[in-house]
Amino acid sequence: MRIRFTSGDDDAVVCHSAGDDGEGREDAPDAEPEEEDGLKPLSDRLLTELTAWRTLALRDAFAANPRIALTELLHTLVRDLYWQVSSVDCLEAYVREIPLRVHSPDMPGSLPAHALRQRNEGWQHDLPEDEDALWQWLDGLDDASRIALLAHCLSFGINALHESSYGPSLARSVRERLARADRLATALTLDLAEAGWQATVENYLGRVTKARILEAVREARGNEAADRIAHMKKGDMAQAAERLLDGSGWLPEALRTRNVAGRSEGEVGAADMPDSLDAVAAE
Repeated sequence: MRIRFTSGDDDAVVCHSAGDDGEGREDAPDAEPEEEDGLKPLSDRLLTELTAWRTLALRDAFAANPRIALTELLHTLVRDLYWQVSSVDCLEAYVREIPLRVHSPDMPGSLPAHALRQRNEGWQHDLPEDEDALWQWLDGLDDASRIALLAHCLSFGINALHESSYGPSLARSVRERLARADRLATALTLDLAEAGWQATVENYLGRVTKARILEAVREARGNEAADRIAHMKKGDMAQAAERLLDGSGWLPEALRTRNVAGRSEGEVGAADMPDSLDAVAAE
C-alpha cells in the first residue's frame, strides 16, 4: 500500500522564471507600487507568500479537525479510485492500486475476491456523480461508514507480492515490504485456510517437487500417509496428495501467518483423516 503525503519546509517558496526586471525571483523584492499604477495584479512573489500563510493556517486547522480531515481524504481517495480523475488535489494523498496480474486460476472465484467485488459494487452504487455532491455525501456519512469506506479504498494499495530480485537494493526493499505485510497479516489474524485456499494439483502440488509434496502430506497427515504415496510418480503423487490434503487446513510456508493457530503445522486428529489411506494410495 502506498499513500503519499508531501511535506516541505514552512519557509519554502515557489520560484518562478525571472524576467528582465527580476520579478519572480526568490531573492528579488517587490518594487514599491507607484500611485499611478492603480489596481495592478499582485506579483507572483507576493501571491506565493500570501498563499504560503494560508496553506500553513489550513494545515493547522485541518490537523485540529479530524472529521473534516477524514472527509477530505475520502474525497481524494474515492475520486482517485472510482473516477480516476487526473488532476492536482488540494490534499496530495493517493492510493496506487497494485494489479494482481499473475495469479492461479482459482483466485478470481475465491472467497476474498467475491467479498471485495461485492463491497466495491456496493459503494460504487451509492456514490453521487457530482464532485461537490460527493463531498457532502461523504461528510454526512456516520463514522462507522466513513471508516469502512476508508479501509475499502486503502485495501487496493496493499502489496504483499513476491518480486524477483535484481540487485541487493531491490532485494532489501522487497524483504522490508514483505516483513511489513507479515506484521499486517498477524494484526489481522489472517488465516488463508479460512479464506478458502487449499492445495490442489493446479495451484501448488503439480508445480513443486516430489519432496515438497511429501513434506506437505507429512505435515498435514503424518508420516504414514506420506509413506503410502512416496513410491508414486509425480503426477499420481500430486493427485493423491490433493485428496489427502482436502479439508486439512494445510498451508505452504508463504501463506502462513505468524501466531495464527491452524493445522498447517501438522497435528491432525484421526477424525480428520481420509477414510482409507490405502484407497487413496491405490487410486
